[in-house]
Parts: sequence; C-alpha cells; structure tokens
Amino acid sequence: MAKLNTDPNVATPDDLYQQFIGMHEGLSDADSMKLNAKLILLLANHIGEPVVMREAIAIAKAGFEQN
Repeated sequence: MAKLNTDPNVATPDDLYQQFIGMHEGLSDADSMKLNAKLILLLANHIGEPVVMREAIAIAKAGFEQN
C-alpha cells in the first residue's frame, strides 16, 4: 500500500514556491482558484493512489476549523 511521502523531497523548494506564486500573476481571484484546482487535479492524477490522496487531504485539512 502506498503512503504519502511527507519528508523533504524537492531539491529547490524556494524555486518551486516562486513558481507557485508566479503562476498566479495577472490572474483574478476566481482564475487563481481555477488554476489551483486544475493543478491539484493534474497532480492527483499523477499520484493515482486514492489512499495517498485521502492521506494528503487529511494532512492538508488538519488545523482548519469546520464552519
């Protein structure tokens, strides 16, 4: 069974962060949200493991209060 890798695994995390920030330049808030959704779906498809995606969702959601 696959497990989500939460260990540092990006050679240049600052560069990746800048790419994430830069991809939103010139976009409206609505388009930025659409872009984030598209990127998430592309990466989820690449991962392809529902168990890993459920784990990632749970970790990402931890600490956010439910309204």
